[in-house]
Amino acid sequence: MAADDLAVAARDRTAIVGIGSTEFSKDSGRSVLALATEAARAAIADAGLTAADIDGIVRCDMDVVTTAGLAASLGLDRLSFWADTGPGGTAPCMQLGIAVAALLSGQANAVICFRSLNGRSEARFGVGAPAAADMRVGGRGSYDEYYLPYGMMTPGQFFAILAQRHMYDYGSTAEQLGAIALACRENANRTPHAQMHDRPLSMEQYLASRIIASPLRLFDFCLESDGACAVVLTRADRARDLRQPPVTIRAVAGGGPEDFRAGMMFSALTRHDLGDIGGRAAAGELYRRAGLGPSDIDVAQFYDCFTISVLLQLEAFGFCGRGEGGAFAASGAIRRDGSIPINTAGGNMSEGYVHGMNHIVEAVRQLRGEAANQIAGVETALCTSGLFPVGSGAILRKAA
Repeated sequence: MAADDLAVAARDRTAIVGIGSTEFSKDSGRSVLALATEAARAAIADAGLTAADIDGIVRCDMDVVTTAGLAASLGLDRLSFWADTGPGGTAPCMQLGIAVAALLSGQANAVICFRSLNGRSEARFGVGAPAAADMRVGGRGSYDEYYLPYGMMTPGQFFAILAQRHMYDYGSTAEQLGAIALACRENANRTPHAQMHDRPLSMEQYLASRIIASPLRLFDFCLESDGACAVVLTRADRARDLRQPPVTIRAVAGGGPEDFRAGMMFSALTRHDLGDIGGRAAAGELYRRAGLGPSDIDVAQFYDCFTISVLLQLEAFGFCGRGEGGAFAASGAIRRDGSIPINTAGGNMSEGYVHGMNHIVEAVRQLRGEAANQIAGVETALCTSGLFPVGSGAILRKAA
């Protein structure tokens, strides 16, 4: 069977059967291993399984917690499959993809995917890495050394350029980016566990917030969080006998632009078309594998490291045309009562930043009908992971 046929044949044959999360905070006071262990144990218990049932682990390659470390902490005694993927925000959906492959190939029976970080109290991803470390041989890539000496060091600076380009090309505005920040914050205000649960945000406050990297303001940035999330996957035929109603994996796909550049982020600035993000290619392949399209999606959990990343993905995943993302967001379409509610727990911008693994957990809650900010009638959910240099996505479904 051809690879394309195999991807289609995988539809709904695996399922997420357990989810777990820790508190999201600015200072957990615990190690990342302790956080990962708490989230994983919660996911295992949620599924009605025990540690003895888990034989696979898939981690993000940027996670400090190793496979062996988590296995030992959980007391796993028959680990037969493990893998890494990444980097960072591109990882969660592809972690699901690797788990699906392991389950359907018979290499594992129950797999944990997790992400754990002390992203506020320890490693702060918004801070530029030391230039010497990034310019060494084998570092981030062959282009970054041309940016770092001039102060181009942080993700916020990079995404600010993408936002400026979109404003220049299509006339998008600060208020349109603000509509994305407000939609996420409104959802967090309705979600008790979100970091910004008790912090309302108005457009006036958004526009008055300080510029961090023009044109991006304070509230265009995601949170810095301590916390962890985990999910447990198994085959769909087994899932029916477990504690929770299964949420099936309809499809997973990744993609990148035609003109790849070496390096993790800044090298993408040398590409011909800055708006042609990795998520665009991922979206086309994802919908083909799923046999679904944008109109079939009930709720979307977009990777929201910055407001501009959501705007670009609204376009890339076909919810509006190229250049129309700003107006689409400002129209109210992305709010909880809109045509495509997004980031229903608040997302990385207002729930917590766990490199997007929390988006998958929230999608499962929505499909089970148990989310704090529940959207009525949810049958399908889109999750996305990252957009530069590559992007990925997954479509989850409520089991029939």
